[in-house]
Amino acid sequence: MTILETLTADYSRFPENQTYSIYAEDVYFQDAVFKFKGLELYKWMIKFIQTFFLNLKMDLHNIQQQENMIKSEWTLSWNSPLPWKPRISISGWSELRLNTEGLINSHIDYWHCSKLDVLKQHLFFANKG
Repeated sequence: MTILETLTADYSRFPENQTYSIYAEDVYFQDAVFKFKGLELYKWMIKFIQTFFLNLKMDLHNIQQQENMIKSEWTLSWNSPLPWKPRISISGWSELRLNTEGLINSHIDYWHCSKLDVLKQHLFFANKG
């Protein structure tokens, strides 16, 4: 299975049963909330998402590779654990860089919205029609 096939399968079942063997031990991760280095912290972040985000859905729109860089475009949505369970949605893209062994050593997520836009989606009045 190629790395693109593995990533596509991981996206389709995210955050369940992720393939951590495609990541370097010192993988660097960054998004609008987190920034850290190390596979154990990466696993912890996925477990955090799995624990606190309800009805999680990851839609992969596109994935492509050029040499040692993979770019994916996606939308992540979930219900927040607040009493009114607002549906939250973030669209964005990831840039994954491969090291010389073909393992992902950098995973940077970019959002098409601001952290404030995401926060507003949690507000009770923002989700009323």
